[in-house]
Amino acid sequence: MTQSIDSQPLGRGLPRPVEVILALAALGLASPFLAVAALAVVATSPGPALFRQSRVGRGGQPFDLLKLRSMTMGNAGPQITAGGDPRITRVGRFLRRTKMDELPGLWNVVRGEMSLVGPRPEVPKYVDPKDPLWQRILSVRPGLTDPATLLLRDEEAVLADLPENERLTFYAEQLLPFKLRRSLEYLERRRPWSDLAFCLQTASTILLRRQVKNPTRAEIEADK
Repeated sequence: MTQSIDSQPLGRGLPRPVEVILALAALGLASPFLAVAALAVVATSPGPALFRQSRVGRGGQPFDLLKLRSMTMGNAGPQITAGGDPRITRVGRFLRRTKMDELPGLWNVVRGEMSLVGPRPEVPKYVDPKDPLWQRILSVRPGLTDPATLLLRDEEAVLADLPENERLTFYAEQLLPFKLRRSLEYLERRRPWSDLAFCLQTASTILLRRQVKNPTRAEIEADK
């Protein structure tokens, strides 16, 4: 990025009423699949179907992100997951691979805590509100998808390639800043039509099982 972090004004995405209509429509279309998936979650692993996790939203305000539960209950361990994590259930692996676990997040969009397109919300542990980059990111609602999310659609595979004792440090110091920079680049050129186009691109990538090439560790570390 050639300009300073705070020099470029951010673009505007889809109007809020349009987002609500699209999110409700998507929830309606997905409801049969959500019901089957929820039954599969509770039938194969003790615990509720929904998973709630505190994330940091617009203006630094916390909110509970909703997902279909993909991990065993009462598990201990890091808040990031890599491919092959033993905490992920068999049904959970399918949900994560197809991104069906993210569908309840549409309700977060309806409630105004998220947008359809925007930077993915992060857990409080990894958010630095004093960092100018984070300040820019937190000036907008987080989203279900954005270019960084699609580029790192298989983020767990990137982390799985690293030694276990290096994953948390790499995530905090390399991968997360990489994602934030990609998100900010999009926000600076964001328009309502680009948000809509990106929603369609994300849906087609997931439904058609299109392969997305992950950036390598070297590419992530070289990106500044």
